[in-house]
Order: sequence, then C-alpha cells, then structure tokens
Amino acid sequence: MRIYPLDPRQLTEEQLAVVFAMTSRRPEPFDEIAKVVTAEKAADFHERWVLNYGHASVAEHAIIHMAVESISRLACDTLEDNRLASYTEKSSRYQVIEPGYYHVPQELSRHVGMRQLYVDTCDALFAAYERLVDGLRAYLPSVRPRQQNERDSAYNLRIRREATDSARFLLPAATLTNVGVTMNARSLEHAIAKLLSSDMEEERSLGEALKEQGRRITPTLIKYAERNDYLVLSREAQRDMALPYAGPRDDSQVEATLVHYDPDAEAKVAAALLYRFAHQPYAQIWKRVHGMSDRERQDVIGRALEGLGPHDAPVRELETVDYTFDLVMDYGAYREFKRHRMQTYIPQPPTVELGYVAPPLVKDAGLQAEFESAIGKAEDAFRTIRAQSPRAAEYLVTHAHRRRVLSKMNLRECYHLFKLRTGPEAHFSIRPVVAAAMREAQKVHPGLFKYLKLRS
Repeated sequence: MRIYPLDPRQLTEEQLAVVFAMTSRRPEPFDEIAKVVTAEKAADFHERWVLNYGHASVAEHAIIHMAVESISRLACDTLEDNRLASYTEKSSRYQVIEPGYYHVPQELSRHVGMRQLYVDTCDALFAAYERLVDGLRAYLPSVRPRQQNERDSAYNLRIRREATDSARFLLPAATLTNVGVTMNARSLEHAIAKLLSSDMEEERSLGEALKEQGRRITPTLIKYAERNDYLVLSREAQRDMALPYAGPRDDSQVEATLVHYDPDAEAKVAAALLYRFAHQPYAQIWKRVHGMSDRERQDVIGRALEGLGPHDAPVRELETVDYTFDLVMDYGAYREFKRHRMQTYIPQPPTVELGYVAPPLVKDAGLQAEFESAIGKAEDAFRTIRAQSPRAAEYLVTHAHRRRVLSKMNLRECYHLFKLRTGPEAHFSIRPVVAAAMREAQKVHPGLFKYLKLRS
C-alpha cells in the first residue's frame, strides 16, 4: 500500500486531473505518470477526451479555490445553488455591516426615479439597522449579566454578536457579501453556465468574472462554459405557466406542511436493511417484508437504529424513503436552510407578500416601532419598483421577510436536519420551522423517528 499526496505546487490542476485520469489506461504509479504529463499534454488530453468525447468526470479532479467579494446576497444565493461545492460566507450574525454596503442593480440605470427610490430605501434600511445595533447594545447589559471571570473584550463581543444577530433582520438582499468557494472544474463550468443564463445583470457579470478567473487555473476545462438556452427557455416557460396560479397576499402562519410522504416507508426501510446481507433479489425480500406484522418490521428497524447516538449518522438504508415539505421561513433562515445540500429545494422568488419575522429581542428593547417603520419603507419601495422591474425589486426584500420553499429530503437527511436545527445552538428563527417539519414527519411515521436523539 502506498498513500501520498500529489503536490499542487508542482502540478497545475489540469495536470493533476490528467494524472488521475491516466491511471485507467496506464500501469505506472501516479508519481511516475506525473513526470510525463506536461501542461501542453494536459491541455491536449482535455481537448480530446473531456471536451470532444465527453469524459467530463475527469474535470472533477481539478479543484479551484475562488475568492468572491462584494456580490449581493441575492447573487450569492444563485452561486451557492450548486450542490457539489463548499462555501464559507461572510456572516452578518458576527459582523457589523457598514453603511452603503449594498448592490445597486444595473436594471435600474434607465429609470432615474426608481433608482433613487431604491438607493434611498437601502440607505434608510442601513440607517435603521445601525440604530438597532446601537439600541440593542445599550439594552442587552441590563438582561445579559457578565459571567464570572468574563473579560471585558469577551463580554463586549458577546453583547455585540447578539445585537447584530437581531438587527440584521433589517438588512436587504442587496447587502454585499464575500464568499470563499471550493469547487471542481466540472461543477464550476455548470455554475458559470447557470449564472450566464440568468435574467439578472449582476449574476451574468458574476458568471463572466468566474469564467475569466477560472480559465487562469483550468484554461481548457471551463473553456466552453456559456449561456444555456435551455435554462433560459425553461425559466420563461415556468414563469408563464405559473401566472394563472398567482394569488393575493398569503397571511398564513403555517411554517411547515408535509405535502408528500411514502405510506410504505417502514416496509421500505426494513427491506433495505435486510437487503444488504440477504444475498437475495430485492423483490423476494420486499415480498417477505410485506408479509411481516408491524411489530416484526419495527424489530428489524429497531435493531439497526437503537444504538444510534446523538452525534452518529444513521445507516444509508434510510435514504430509500423521502419526505416533501412546503416551508415558510424568513430570508435569513432560508439562507441557513439551503446549506443542507443533500436535499432538493425549490424556492419561490423573494417577496414581501408573506409577511415578516420580528426578532423578540427588538420588541423587548422597545425598538419595535423603529423596526416596523423600516420594514414598511422596504415594502412600499418593493411594490413600486416591482411594477417596473420585478427582479430588481427582489434586492429590497429584507432578511426578516418570509419566503416559501419546497424541500424534498430523505429520512437520513431528516435525522441530520432535525438534530442540527432544533438544538439549543440552532438559530432562533430557523428552529421553529424545522421543529414544525419534524412534528409533521413524526405524526405519519412515529416508528421511524423514535430513534432520533435530539441535542439538548
């Protein structure tokens, strides 16, 4: 056995991808193959096998680390809407966001009055945010006493973080952010194509910039990342077809609705658990499981899950069962929720028509009127600008405004999500939404969720 790294300081990402690809056809060790793979040979290989013959999986060995700065939260959502990548973003929970730190969409450049309304609204939101931060920092020491032996710096930081965590609900989706992205070349090509196919100017510009910078690292592998006509036409068709279904403002306070689940879920999990070592076709095992009593099926499931600890991941067999939820959560909670990329999530566009969430601390500090006034300005401007430019209006949706998202996840991901987002360390705005989804799932399948150990 030999295990060793190939040094990215000695080989380009394109060369590394070729070295790994060549092991399927050459008997030499990787380090011997690496000695004969030049940059020119790597480019020729990718032109022939990846681009011409479609062996795109080779591009997954080329890894790109991209620093992306000063893009809006809205554009960042689209960038992060790629499952096979890693993202670390600037947090508004832990940092005070400075005035003027927002994006002004190019779409408004031809509408001077609308652009001015947009800028005035963003400035008002940031000014209100700053007043909330100051007001909460002044209020919190009266209800958050200093802990024993807590240093001044640690105490002040704790107070500031709690203040910014509640004040950030006023920040609009236009707020700028920085995000570190680690992505393979195959995923980056797909991400660039999605951005270039966007109907928002900022996202198309982001796609062009990613393509330009990415080609400096992997000039061949993302060479043909372009606008995708299918993505454009599909989006337009969906938007047209949905018009008859658009309704009035939805004031429903339902946070989670289980819209689809599998009535044979327990049988499917039991069959999958038995299948692994049964040495029989699945159809035979499925027939046997269907002949079991409920108690016998529960015994199979129990023996596999009863030893599950609060920090353990359950076995993969749980992925054979899916749940689909219709969720409503504030935009800030949504931005945390979408980090769970093992699910399939389909968000509706940002809007102000589903109401908003007011942090309890804001009311406790006597700052509710300040908060509501700023929210009202954002909503008025949103509706005015929406009549001229619906996509530009989305930038004015605050982190407090509620958003609807359809989420399909398997049972294994449910265990992970429910444990992580209902615990004491989960953010207060996402906790009730996930807890509501968990209760919905527990109602229909109590026998599958009784082994879920929550963090206390």
